[in-house]
Amino acid sequence: MNATAPTTAETLRSALAGLLDGLPPKQATAAVERLIANYRGTIPTDAPVLRDRSDVAAYAAYRMPATFEAVRSALDGLAAAAPDWVPGSHVDVGGGTGAAAWAACATWEGPRTTAVLDWAEPALALGRELAGRAHAEALRGAQWRRAVIGTGISLPDADLVTVSYVLGELTPQARRAVVAESARAGQAVVLIEPGTPEGYLRIREARDQLIEAGLKVAAPCPHDGACPIEPGKDWCHFSARVSRSSLHRQVKGGSLPYEDEKFSYVAATRFPVTPVPSRITRRPQIRKGLVQLELCGPQDEGLTRATVTKRHGDLYKAARDADWGRQWPPAEAP
Repeated sequence: MNATAPTTAETLRSALAGLLDGLPPKQATAAVERLIANYRGTIPTDAPVLRDRSDVAAYAAYRMPATFEAVRSALDGLAAAAPDWVPGSHVDVGGGTGAAAWAACATWEGPRTTAVLDWAEPALALGRELAGRAHAEALRGAQWRRAVIGTGISLPDADLVTVSYVLGELTPQARRAVVAESARAGQAVVLIEPGTPEGYLRIREARDQLIEAGLKVAAPCPHDGACPIEPGKDWCHFSARVSRSSLHRQVKGGSLPYEDEKFSYVAATRFPVTPVPSRITRRPQIRKGLVQLELCGPQDEGLTRATVTKRHGDLYKAARDADWGRQWPPAEAP
């Protein structure tokens, strides 16, 4: 792609605007409100939440930009742990309109086969339309397959398997079945859930299941040992900045040009990776002459706090530029 070509994120925003331009605002708002009620519910379901094209269009406007950025951030964590690895095949489980497929194309260039599985045909149809407007051949040539996401699921083998914002919709039995099949089929598995205490617990449970299946944690954890966070007191989550288009602001009823999407995730692989020495688990606190970092480190250290001051020289400059979710110290740090 040349330097003046639009990015994957820009192309996605343009494609969403083009497809949703004719949707009546009142219809979109009503569908969004119903979807919010469904997705904030606590009762898992064995049926798709998205029922028809208006539901899917509202979902795409309401959730797809945030899902895309959250998945891209999680995939960045995997890419940083395995910088020489590029997936040649990708299966997205419960992929809906294809946010994770777009995120994979924003993370890795090159040829790749892509299959998006979902149980809602309207979501697959809209995802196919959106992909038709992409520049990446991995999207334009993707397969969109209807499949029941739950117990009895069967996945084709793939270099990369993603499951984003799906586990919370499933019963515990179905959730374990999806994670087990993802672990069997994928050389790398990335699971993403909302950055809530409940979403973190689902990721924590799935992380244990992936390790039991023989995979090694690549991100965000620095090790494969037990999570040092005490459930009920805190939870591991991260944040991705989402640029809002005018359409996005209209559907969500917001005025700011951005929002922050909170998410929890785990990436695990069957091939060797280089885990980070420590991970920044909260937004760095910048004070006069110092930066405080909340860290998750090696298994024998657990959760720690680092205070970096001006006397640390270049490391202090790196701390001031550090982002929530990144490794510490940076790879290029002295």
